Amino acid sequence: MPLPVPDVPASRRLTLDCRFLLDHRVGRGVCGCCGALRPRYKRLVDNIFPEDPEDGLVKANMEKLTFYALSAPEKLDRIGAYLSERLSRDVARHRYGYVCIAMEALDQLLMACHCQSINLFVESFLKMVRKLLEADKPNLQILGTNSFVKFANIEEDTASYHRSYDFFVSRFSEMCHSSYEDPDIRTKIRMAGINGLQGVVRKTVNDDLQSNIWDPQHMDKIVPSLLFNLQSGEGTESRSPSPLQASEKEKESPAELTERCFRELLGRAAYGNIKNAVTPVLMHLDNHSLWEGKTFAVRCFKIIMYSIQSQHSHLVIQQLLGHLDANSKNSATVRAGIVEVLLEAAAIASSGSVGPTVLEVFNTLLRQLRLSVDYELTGSYDASGNIGIKIIKTHEERQLQEAVIRTIGSFANTLPTYQRSEVMLFIMGKIPVPGVHPALTNAGFQTTNMLTALPNSFLEPLLSFSLMEDPEVRLLVLTILLSVIDRHDNTPKFSSISIISDISVLKLKVDKCSRQDNLFMKKHAQQLYRHIYLACKEQSSGPQHFETLYTLLALISMELANEEVVVDLIRLALALQELAQTNEESLSVYNRCAVHALSAAYLNLICQLTTVPTFCQHIHEVIEMRQKEVPFLLPEDGKCSTTPSTSQGDVLFQQSKITEVLGGSGYNTDRLATPYIPQFTGNTHLSTLKCSIGPLSICPSKHIVIVSAVQQYRSVCVSSVDSVGMEEQERERRRQVVEKFQKAPFEEIAAHCGNTFPMFSLSALPRPPPSPSGTISSGYGQTQSRSVPVYEMKFPDLCVY
Repeated sequence: MPLPVPDVPASRRLTLDCRFLLDHRVGRGVCGCCGALRPRYKRLVDNIFPEDPEDGLVKANMEKLTFYALSAPEKLDRIGAYLSERLSRDVARHRYGYVCIAMEALDQLLMACHCQSINLFVESFLKMVRKLLEADKPNLQILGTNSFVKFANIEEDTASYHRSYDFFVSRFSEMCHSSYEDPDIRTKIRMAGINGLQGVVRKTVNDDLQSNIWDPQHMDKIVPSLLFNLQSGEGTESRSPSPLQASEKEKESPAELTERCFRELLGRAAYGNIKNAVTPVLMHLDNHSLWEGKTFAVRCFKIIMYSIQSQHSHLVIQQLLGHLDANSKNSATVRAGIVEVLLEAAAIASSGSVGPTVLEVFNTLLRQLRLSVDYELTGSYDASGNIGIKIIKTHEERQLQEAVIRTIGSFANTLPTYQRSEVMLFIMGKIPVPGVHPALTNAGFQTTNMLTALPNSFLEPLLSFSLMEDPEVRLLVLTILLSVIDRHDNTPKFSSISIISDISVLKLKVDKCSRQDNLFMKKHAQQLYRHIYLACKEQSSGPQHFETLYTLLALISMELANEEVVVDLIRLALALQELAQTNEESLSVYNRCAVHALSAAYLNLICQLTTVPTFCQHIHEVIEMRQKEVPFLLPEDGKCSTTPSTSQGDVLFQQSKITEVLGGSGYNTDRLATPYIPQFTGNTHLSTLKCSIGPLSICPSKHIVIVSAVQQYRSVCVSSVDSVGMEEQERERRRQVVEKFQKAPFEEIAAHCGNTFPMFSLSALPRPPPSPSGTISSGYGQTQSRSVPVYEMKFPDLCVY
């Protein structure tokens, strides 16, 4: 039923009908008398459009419209709806000049109005922007994007509960991948898409009422779009290394704009959003095989590490570690690329950024190192030993292993000092050496306290490794000891064995031995002396080993020496001279000369450190005599073609003379009068373990300890894998022996045992002696010997328990 029409005069009804008609007509050409009947906001909007769109926006009328909007903010939604209506019609009629004027008017209204009712106006604005973005004209898309970017920079006074930007994320991401034929227009469209994404992020990242821009559904579109443009600009990056030299076109390249947008996105990421921002990066690098080149992947994560907040760095590192585990059976080049990215990330990260799971980081890297060694030796990614589909290249696995070792060293360099000792203990605990099971302790690493830097649980297995057959492993262990003991950077001053006439030129840094250091030497000094002595007896020791031993003796003298330690070290040096004189150990001629040179160089150093003139005089006299008679017993010569003679007393350091001069200077020489004999223990030589490792990596001195231990870990992994075949052979031999004893006849087993162990032969078993009463006849006509009681029989000692 129709609604009742109010009773109004006919003239008034005609006026209303005309107004209704005019409200639905847009544009000019209405007679002046009827135009006055239109709403004021429509008349103000119509007045901003000139007769010719080439003339542009009528600025005077635009000022009137802006003033009206500020005076009557409740009309903003109607103004926006009317402008939207006009723009839609102009787009449909291809009147693009009026479209530009409408968008310019909207932009000025947005910039001027910040009232509570602006939300409804924004809805009309976004509808118009969407209309432009949906058009197939690049100019309209760019125009809509520019307006959206201006809107994104406006800080609104009130939040919106119902506004959605999903369409804009999708559309701007699509524009970032534009494949328009004209390269210039394609570049403009892509840059517009990048700017649009940047605007969406700015508008939504801090608005809790909006849909979370960090959700995977949005990040999976935004991040790959940015990386696509970042990668497309890699080829032009080298053409303009300096922004001052770049042309205006290169300054506005999509790659540079993308990098700025990407940095801004990451800089706004909070703790809980890092994962959602980094995961699409990992997926993009996987999908497009970008790990193998490493250049782009490293560049991406450099941007990430420099852009995020420093306290969130460990989250990125953990994601990379997890991604490395997920690619454990991928090619070595892919894994090496991830490790290289980890290396760069660790170098950028601030101290302590590895986070709370420090040991888990090293555990992951050590696991990857072990897997790489397994792949290299077995030739397969399958643990069962079956031939894998992928071909494993040994040199690629070796490169991966070196990359892992460098990365572990870089991570160790970012750790605070108190954690480095724990990491060393952790790595040593991972080495599968029989009989060595170092336990982790809570002792922290402090450069002023050797008791905590070298706890017993770490020192004992470390010294055990110093006596392994592999010379490279022994050298690594000695390097570790040098790095821990040297607290004043004196190691480079003893890089080679030499006779220094005046050690003041070395400018050594020597501090008084602390109480903790004295306790350390009382507890562990004999262990250090014993292993130094035994290391000199190794046949496979070369020049580097003796140089390192000389440095170790020198550092102990400067870092840990008191009067008692000085006497013990001199006693040890004299014992080394005695070792080189005798040939009980069958040392080679070179090794005997090297031990003589080591003893001479160290006594020359320690005599100057003790500052006892008569002691220095004796040492210098012997050195001068050696220079004349037997220069091959000094380190400078380095050539030993004859066996050192034991009858030349003038070229040997005399224990009695040294004891006399030191005793006269107040030293307690009772121990010095007693020849040094190392106290051997049951586990001083791990000769059963043979290792082979590659050349030493050149690493910063701060983390050479960690790198050395990891190289040692890799070498032991190689040996443990090599021993798998021997263990299988041993199990098969045991199985055959057990089967033989289970199934073979008794006579065969007895004969085998008799041949192998004559004392257990059946012929050796006792037989009952003849019966004293002779033989007796049985009831069946057979003779039977009468047995002797057991207590009268005499058994061999072998059968008596």
